[in-house]
Amino acid sequence: MPGTDGLTACARITERVPGCRVVILTTFGRPGYLRTGMEAGAVAFPVKDSPAREPAAAIRRVQAGERVIDPALAAAALSAGPDPLSGRERDVLAAAADGSTIGDIAAALHLSEGTVRNYLSSPIQKTHARNRIEAVRRAKAQGWL
Repeated sequence: MPGTDGLTACARITERVPGCRVVILTTFGRPGYLRTGMEAGAVAFPVKDSPAREPAAAIRRVQAGERVIDPALAAAALSAGPDPLSGRERDVLAAAADGSTIGDIAAALHLSEGTVRNYLSSPIQKTHARNRIEAVRRAKAQGWL
């Protein structure tokens, strides 16, 4: 999707057209994406790698007024728990994803270097990672980034 992603598009659609029922067909069957998608207003969240009949059935069920979530993804989301990262921690961790230095992240986000270090330290602890690159990988795997 040029210029955006499905989760952002979903939020914009449901904000501008409140009666619209959005189905997010995703490649990313991750708990964080499900949670974010549902918070953005999606009413169905089938996974692309499922057999074609399942997304088709999900669309028919949505048309009938139901909400539909891939069962394996729903179970993973329930066992994963909520996203532990704050919005600012997520911003700083996302800025670190490309290997940027503390100074580069601080400049880009208009923060001091000490503040950036603090905001990186917390996600490292919360994801039980050894360093920020591992924290980025773990957060992405959960769908938090």
